[in-house]
Amino acid sequence: MTIASRFTSLAHIELPLLLAPMAGPGTPELCIAVSEAGGLGSLPCAMLSAAAIERDLGIIRQRTPRPVNVNFFCHRAPEPDAARDAQWKARLSPYYAELGLDPDAPIHAAERRPFDDATCRLVEHFAPEVVSFHFGLPEPALLARVKATGALVLSSATTAAEARWLEANGCDAIIAQGFEAGGHRGMFLDGDPIAALATQVGTLALVPQVVDAVKVPVIAAGGISDARGIAAAFALGASAVQVGSAYLHCPEAKVHAGHREALRNAAADATAVTNVYSGRPARGIVNRMMREVGPISSDAPAFPNAATASGPLRATAEAAGSVDFTPLWAGQAAGLGRAMPAGELTRTLIEDAREIIRQLA
Repeated sequence: MTIASRFTSLAHIELPLLLAPMAGPGTPELCIAVSEAGGLGSLPCAMLSAAAIERDLGIIRQRTPRPVNVNFFCHRAPEPDAARDAQWKARLSPYYAELGLDPDAPIHAAERRPFDDATCRLVEHFAPEVVSFHFGLPEPALLARVKATGALVLSSATTAAEARWLEANGCDAIIAQGFEAGGHRGMFLDGDPIAALATQVGTLALVPQVVDAVKVPVIAAGGISDARGIAAAFALGASAVQVGSAYLHCPEAKVHAGHREALRNAAADATAVTNVYSGRPARGIVNRMMREVGPISSDAPAFPNAATASGPLRATAEAAGSVDFTPLWAGQAAGLGRAMPAGELTRTLIEDAREIIRQLA
């Protein structure tokens, strides 16, 4: 029995499974493994320089001819706010003292690159089969250039209203990101994402609403880490699934040992949505900084500036083997993941989902 879908035909892939583009843990090797197994591998580019994107896409193109997804953030850079940045650093100053760090030492600004002309030129050069965005879509002129390459365009919606907006503005398929999902919420229509958190919708309720709201294929995301979640997503009308946290257990993922340990022991209630690491809502495993500073803090500067002051804390703690100040991004079903190579995991997830669907038919 196969699980073919509108999206597999559209993207020219064999298996209806997308690797979630996870900035930091996502590597060329992880992307390649998923694509080679028949799914859609993804390269997260939001934290990469243009040179690093060129390097990683070069590696991917050398090692697989299969379709890949290249993912970008398309947020607007915030206006400078020195007073708020200083207030945030003061809030974190006790941790600087604890770790023996100089709070007055220069700090490299956190880098989360919005899609721009330089990255668009790389898309035009490498012509990835799929280009996806988070936090909406880039400005129309840039989006037109992406579509002119022939790439499929995807973006994340956390509400049916966002899904309708994305379809009206050129998306070829939509990722319905349920509240269970790890990492950053893709919210973009609400002016204040913190205030809108209380109305965010879980995957089970969101996917059928989005399926009913748009005509393009819908990809379910959030809390899907095993074959049962995949089968459920198809029952809800999804054309594919996007899986992230399950792949954090794979050897190809770039994950700190402390993060891997937290993933292995993650219960369903181990995660929370926080803004203390970046300034935008994102789901991760609760650790010391989330407990003591958040999980939601009104002091946190706008995205991505909150990450600047916590950067030295993270680097110093990680060097000592601690993940007290590391964002442990993970979804609510992260503990269902299994440690195996990414290609094997991709095939196993779909094969097991096929068997569940066969039994239910």
